[in-house]
Amino acid sequence: MPLEDFDLNKLQDLVLSGKTRQKTWRSKQLNALSSLLENHEQEILNALSEDLRKPPTEAFFEIIAVKQEIKLAQQNLSKWMKPKPINVPVSLKPGKAYVQPDPLGCILIVGPWNYPFSLTLQPLVGVLAAGNTAVLKPSEHAPHVSGLIKKLIEKYFQPNITQVFEGDGNIAADLLTKKFDHVFFTGGENIGKKVMEAAAKNLTSVTLELGGKSPAVVIDGANLEVTAKRIIWGKSLNAGQTCIAPDHLLVEHKLFDSLISNLKTSINNFYGDTPIDSKHLGSIINQSQFNRLKEFITQAKSNGQIIYGGEFNESERRISPTLIKIENRNDQLMKEELFGPLLPILCIKNLDEAISDFKSLPKPLALYLFGGKEKEQEKILSMTSSGGVCFNDVVLQAGIPELPFGGVGSSGMGKYHGKAGFDNFTHYKSIFKRPFWLDLNFRYPPYKLDLTLLKKLIS
Repeated sequence: MPLEDFDLNKLQDLVLSGKTRQKTWRSKQLNALSSLLENHEQEILNALSEDLRKPPTEAFFEIIAVKQEIKLAQQNLSKWMKPKPINVPVSLKPGKAYVQPDPLGCILIVGPWNYPFSLTLQPLVGVLAAGNTAVLKPSEHAPHVSGLIKKLIEKYFQPNITQVFEGDGNIAADLLTKKFDHVFFTGGENIGKKVMEAAAKNLTSVTLELGGKSPAVVIDGANLEVTAKRIIWGKSLNAGQTCIAPDHLLVEHKLFDSLISNLKTSINNFYGDTPIDSKHLGSIINQSQFNRLKEFITQAKSNGQIIYGGEFNESERRISPTLIKIENRNDQLMKEELFGPLLPILCIKNLDEAISDFKSLPKPLALYLFGGKEKEQEKILSMTSSGGVCFNDVVLQAGIPELPFGGVGSSGMGKYHGKAGFDNFTHYKSIFKRPFWLDLNFRYPPYKLDLTLLKKLIS
């Protein structure tokens, strides 16, 4: 359907008809989404391979993420939908109060290119579970996945329930002029600001899933062999194009040499002696992103900063995992989120120095600490702010369906996954009921109730 023929009212009218408030309707939509995944698994894997050259194992986790979300919603839908009674003061009895979960209406989901399938359809689970309708705008930078999403959504859903619009940023901008009931955006900070600005013109609420420079800190007490494996895995996953990947590494001076040795070993164990040729390493999404990363590598080489790696294949847009030594935060590599398999490594004196730095920096989507004891972990939790924290591992926190996921400050606003997703796309309507049979005249003018007695009644 051309965008000029799009009628948002039809998707909003279905919600206001009351049909989507029924559990049977919501379950039916979740089942349809589940069938979409089951029946087209190989097509999804193929599309992800075409756009990002994702190894099948990495691509399959995009399917698993949506499946887990659907399963959790199906298991808990009755409980999530149930109205919650609220205590009523004695002075207002025999009235009854409760909170009723209501769908917001029609939700616009603007998906990203790094996980173009899961991060477009995973929020749709919460949207449908909460009784909403949706319009999806997949990323044009992953055209094979975008086209597949459109084809499958049109096959499994009626157009008054879910629609898909493909195209570039102009299509997204046009959609944002419409008065949607909520906008869910996953992407970078700069575009996120534009989304929020456009939504504000219609007073439309937004969820922004952004990113930032998520640090990993390694201090005394870390198992350096395991630490290295987990960091290299998280940094190389999807060729480093993961919003919660460790962006850079802060390591205590005394651990530096040993950690570097383990990081090199992990790269070779995962991807062989020539990682650039490994079938287990994905590609950079497009030439523009590749050129940006290549420029960083070229500059680091000229400065003698490359510790290991630095190879690239322009025709396949592939970059080997690359370790880069930096001296301070003024380095160009520390100016923006890298979103690639480049790992800047900076020595620190101790955890306190790292925490002191964090206080003057934008709040990241994730913060990782390897090593230390409970005291150090408590310092991270109480003296820093980030979307989430993970101790002694990376990225896996996003794979827990019941753990809310989202940023804070410049790394985003709003959360989803599991119940948090249901809540995100729900308006909790406050309701108060009173019978007619008790109607005391002292509440009406002319007021005759003594203030002293009134204070006693209220207290």
